[in-house]
Parts: sequence; C-alpha cells; structure tokens
Amino acid sequence: MRLQKSSVSTVQNCLKPWRKTLLFLFIFTWLVVSSHSDEDYYKLLGISRDSSTREIRQAFKKLALTMHPDKNPNDETAHEKFLKINRAYEVLKDEDLRKKYDKYGEKGLQDEQHGGRYESWNFYRYDFGIYDEDPEIITLDRGDFDAAVNSGEVWFVNFYFPRCSHCHDLAPTWREFAKEMDGVIRISAVNCGDNNRLCRSKGISSYPSLFIFRAGMNPEKYYGERSKHSLTKFAMQYVTSKVTELWQGNVFTEIDQAFSERIGWLITFCADTGDCLEAQTRQKLAGMLDGVVKVGWMDCTLHAELCESFDVTSSSSALFPPGSSLAQEGSVLFLKTLDAREIYAQVMQAMPELETLSKLSFEEKLARHRWLISFTFGENGASTHEYKKLSALLKHSHIQVGKVDCVSEAELCASLYIQKSCVAVFKGLGVHDFEIHHGKEALYNIVAFAKESVSAHVTTLRPENFPRDGKEPWLVDFFAPWCPPCRALLPELRKASIQLYGQMKFGTLDCTIHEGLCSRYNINAYPTTVIFNKSSVHEYEGHHSADGILEFIQDLVNPAVVTLTPDTFQQLVKRRKQTETWVVDFYAPWCGPCQALLPEWRRMARMLSGVINVGTVDCQKHHSLCQSENVRAYPEIRLFPQNSNRRDQYHSYNGWHRDAQSLKTWALSSLPRASVDLTPEDFKRKILEGKEHWVLDFYAPWCGPCQHFAPEFEILARMLKGTVRAGKVDCQAHYQTCQSAGITAYPTVRFYPYLGTQRRQQGGEYINSRDSNVISDVIHQRLQQLALKNKSKLKDEL
Repeated sequence: MRLQKSSVSTVQNCLKPWRKTLLFLFIFTWLVVSSHSDEDYYKLLGISRDSSTREIRQAFKKLALTMHPDKNPNDETAHEKFLKINRAYEVLKDEDLRKKYDKYGEKGLQDEQHGGRYESWNFYRYDFGIYDEDPEIITLDRGDFDAAVNSGEVWFVNFYFPRCSHCHDLAPTWREFAKEMDGVIRISAVNCGDNNRLCRSKGISSYPSLFIFRAGMNPEKYYGERSKHSLTKFAMQYVTSKVTELWQGNVFTEIDQAFSERIGWLITFCADTGDCLEAQTRQKLAGMLDGVVKVGWMDCTLHAELCESFDVTSSSSALFPPGSSLAQEGSVLFLKTLDAREIYAQVMQAMPELETLSKLSFEEKLARHRWLISFTFGENGASTHEYKKLSALLKHSHIQVGKVDCVSEAELCASLYIQKSCVAVFKGLGVHDFEIHHGKEALYNIVAFAKESVSAHVTTLRPENFPRDGKEPWLVDFFAPWCPPCRALLPELRKASIQLYGQMKFGTLDCTIHEGLCSRYNINAYPTTVIFNKSSVHEYEGHHSADGILEFIQDLVNPAVVTLTPDTFQQLVKRRKQTETWVVDFYAPWCGPCQALLPEWRRMARMLSGVINVGTVDCQKHHSLCQSENVRAYPEIRLFPQNSNRRDQYHSYNGWHRDAQSLKTWALSSLPRASVDLTPEDFKRKILEGKEHWVLDFYAPWCGPCQHFAPEFEILARMLKGTVRAGKVDCQAHYQTCQSAGITAYPTVRFYPYLGTQRRQQGGEYINSRDSNVISDVIHQRLQQLALKNKSKLKDEL
C-alpha cells in the first residue's frame, strides 16, 4: 500500500526500519482514514499502462464530464473524488512524473505538486483536448514532436491554448482543412497548456500560432486569413512535387525514363467530354504519391491523336505501373473516381509489394547494405500498402526496404527473437547489428526512426550479444515495449550514442521477451537504464534526455558528489576548513524519495562546483554513523556552514521542493554575499568613474526570473572574485539609473570593463545569458581582448 503526502512520516521522508514498529498504531489508524491512496492511477482513469498521452486525455475528459463537482452538487465526496482523478491525470500525462510513479508509486512523487486545482465543468466540456477526437489531426507532444517534424514530410502545426477564444474560433476550420489536406501533408496540433516547455522552445508567444515545418528548412509562420481556402492555398506552396504536362514531344521519353527507375505514371487525360481531375487535385496527388509514381496530365483537346493512341476518347485517369502497356491486358488501371483519397488508395494497392527476403538471401543482402525490414506473421493490413512508400522516402538515406514473413521463415525470426510484427533497421554490419522500432506505426514515425537509427549506435540486445565480459563500458536500457516512458527514452538514447561513440556502447533489452535475463539483474520497473563499466554497475536515475544521460556519465568519470564514509565524514565535514561549506544527503538505497532525489542532487552538485562541497552518506551501509548523527528519516539533507565555531552545527533542509534549482538556492543562501548592492551614487562613482572591472545584474524584486537568477549571479560573483567585481542594481528603487543605462527587461546582465582614461558608457556591454559559466567565459574572453589591445598600444608607443 502506498502512503500519500498527507502522512507526517512520508510527506518528506522514508521512515527508518527500526522506527516502523514504534509507529505501527499511528500508521494503521492513518491508513484507515487514507485508504484511497492505494488506488492505482491507471485504474482510476480506466486505462491500460501502455496508453498514449492522447488516450490519457480522452479517458480523463470522459470522467471529468460525469464526475465534476459542478455536475454533482449534492455529493459531498465529489470534490475528493475529482481531486483523485485530476491528480492521476496530471502525473500520467507527464513523461518524467509517469516514470517516477511507475517505479516508486506515489512516494516517488512527494515533491511534485500536481492535481490540487481543477477547472470548471465548462472548461472540460468545451476547452479541453480540442482535437483529440479528430483522426485527421495528429496531436503532438514533447516526446514525439521532433521525430515528426524531422521525418522529411511537410507538417502544418497549430500551436493552441485551451482558454484561447481565437483557438476555438479556428477549430472548425482547422478540422475541415485537415480533411481537405489528409494524406497530402501532415496536419497537427500542439496543446501549449500541456506542453508549455515545448511551445516556449519553439518561440510561441501568441495563440493560435500556425507554422509549417519540414526537415532542412526554417519553420515558416502563417499570417494569412484563417479560412479553409487561404490555409489550403498556403499549404500547397510546400507541396513541391512536379505535375508534368505530357505531349507528343516528351510523353514516351518521360514514361521510359520512369519505367527504367521502376517508377510508374498516373496520367490524367483532359478531353471535351467526361470529368477531368482539377489542377489542385493533381498537385495533391503528386504530393501524396511523391517518389511512388509520377503524376502528369495531357490536354486531349490539343493532342487528340495522342490521347486516342492511349485508347482515351473522354476525360479519364489511368495508372501505368512500371513495364505496363495497353497491349498487355489488365496491366493499365483506369480509375473511375475523382476523389484524391480514393485514387491514392487504388494506386497504392496496385503498387508492387516490398522485396521478400528468405533465410538464404537475408544474410547476403544485409552484410553490406543498410536495410529496413518489415517482419510480418502473414497479416495484410492498410499499413502494408503504406509501407510501399518507404523505399521512396528512404532512398536519399541509402536505406533499402524489404520484408520477412515469419510464418514461412520461422527459424530466421526465432533466431532474432522476433515474436510479433515489427520493423527493424539493419545497419549494414551484418544480421546481428540491428535495432527494432518500438514507436508509433505511423509512416512518418518509422521514417524518422530509420534515419536516426542508421546514424546512431544503439543495438537490440539478445542473450547472445548481451555484454558480460566487462571489457567495454555499456549502457543497457532494460525496457518493455508497452511502456510509453520507455518509448520516449529510445530517441534520446540514439542521440547520446552519437555523442559518446567510441567511448561507450549502447544497447536495449526487451524484458517482455528476455524475462530471465532481466530477472538476473533485478529489473522490476521500466525503463531501467544501467551502466556496465567493467566490474561496476550504476543505475541511471536522471531525466529522459540525451543531456541527462551525458551528465550522468560525466559524473561517473568525474563525480561532483563525494561519497562519504565514517572516516571521510569526520575528516572532510566535521574537521572542514573555516572557508568550506558542505551539504550532505543522508539516504537509504531502499527509500523511494531518496532514489528520486539522486539525479537532482548530482545536478545541484555540478551547479555548486567550486563553491560548496556536496556529499552523500549511505545509511544502510554506514548505519552507526547515521545513528550517531541522529538521522531519523531519509533523505535527510544537512548543510554544514563555513566560519562556524561549532563544527557539528548544521541546518536541515525543510523545503518542499527537492529539485536542483531549489536546493542550490537554499545552499547558497547560507553563504555571505559576494556581490554588492549599488545606489545611483555608487553607480556613478564606482562604475562609470571607477578603475575596476564590474559585472552588474539589473533586476526588480517582483520579477520571478530575477529571483531565479539571483543565486546564479552569486556563483558568478565568486567565480570572478579578484578579477571582476559584481554588483546589483534594484530597478524598482533606482528606476532613473536603470532607464539611463537603457534597461528594458529584467534581469539584464551588463559588463563594464575599465578602459583606462576613457569614460565608460552608461549602458555597458550586454551579455545575453543567465548561465554563470557562459557569462564568466564571455567576460574572460573580453578581458583577454583588452589585454592584447593594451599590449599592442604600449608596443606602438615604444
């Protein structure tokens, strides 16, 4: 049973085992009151553990419309019931929180304040999940956005906010537009209420914001009228596939050239009678069938004899597959529809199947070339025809496409541990170096995966190639294909493998297939990412990102956190120098909140490197030390300050949030300030007329980003101590000074170098960063430039 936040003992900590017996009666009583905490978040929403973000939203909305307190005014428990499902939704929609919950339950979420507030019933009815029920509109989230827009297809993305009235006004038009362009380009929507970080990273500042995305080009914003006609006209500019006008002088050359490349033709014949495909429909089909067939048209009013040679007497459209001819009965397909989607479906059905590989040809063909292989078990669905486009879409990446029928080639599939239909990329290094795709089955997702995979260095592991000898460092991701956080992590592993190529190998192990191997390493939650470095084994507990993985590995090579023993604790912490400060995390390996804290603790340690020392004590291993230090619960975070007459004096961290930024701010608050406050008189005398280098932080007390930046500026002040002085100007108290310096936003960082006899400019030199390391580097580079300039000037004078 999981304990909720309202428990005194578990709000912040895990109780020590020897205290649990003493508090049994208290906990038992509390559990009776709070028994609802045992409810599973997935069961609360009525969804499976492999549900997508869209499915989670749909399930929550359905419940919200019936369970909302506004609809149940006579139910005194309605508020509590709704808080439960709201909390479940807020956690499961977030990849990082979902991973914590899947691994540790509610105790892993103690620092996360979600689900305490909710909206009115009208919000959930009219504003929530605007496009979740529209099959033609793809709802993108942070985890799949980059893969989608970098797949090579054209994407028209609607960034919207649920409470935005203009977004709701656009919605009916966007739906009609999506149906109009279905299959031509990808029409999608991003809910910036749920994906605030993604929208900020794309520079979205107003709603709705409509952007065209395509790999290799900068995003293009749409500023036109929000009508279906205008949107379609704008989008069609990016459908650049050519529609060729055919006539006596080019028709046979064009057809022969396409046939030689194994590409067919879709030709529309426009005569005086019958219905001819409109120009825009032809252009749409050219985009939909790009690389599969060429699209052309012939004006039969001008070339009547030529059309008659094709047995055409009235307007019609026909598909000419490679090698087909009118003399060969049934080889040419005349189409009896003017609907672009229907024509597309008929053309794709008529296209040749993917090349079938057998056990005999498999090894030979995959030895030297990169292949994307579709493994099937005899089934044929709509996706089978869609896969025929893969060869064209992957042609420029030099990836060949084929299929293996695991019914007839059971031995081959069994040797690769393929037990269900899937797609895998073989990287041209033989049959054993491959990666299986576990993302969406949508064509754009498969294409993005294939392009990423051949450039990355991630291998699908099996018992035969699992790293056991310890000769090389390996990162192994133990996962389950049904787990959404697992699938979200895979693209990040590929990015990290590229950056660490030659230093570490990367592999993934499917625990639904290799249960015995996963059990051997005590894998009981997914994803579990482990570094095997010779005899050492380290479990990764960071964020699902390539940067997080790189930071973790960097910590292994050059740890920022000191692992303390009883001896080193006495030597380094208790007998620390007067100028040293230590922050120490007393933890137990079995404690969920302790595990959740670890990545944030490491990140904080890197932020404080060179300023405050950071350590950890394993209280399971060093029980007597923790007992002597009166550590009562885990994790216990203590700061041992500098300049303390009593070396055993410490301050405990009682804050609710245990993220790196909050911990860093708390730790730095114990240090004497390294920066100074400046008045208008100080600014004039010390900055403009003084003989020292200065870096200034112009801020306002009410400004949230200013408060966030304040501890970072203190780190900067210490980094530059002795070289550059650091000062702060309160722009609320000294508005005139800031105005004369040209300050228009907060916080603003300006550098004022001493230039000898030359009077300094009021505005100084703007530094566009809030990272202490970046600002320090910029200032040191500027100081080097000044030193070289002064040296050159002195040389000229001599």
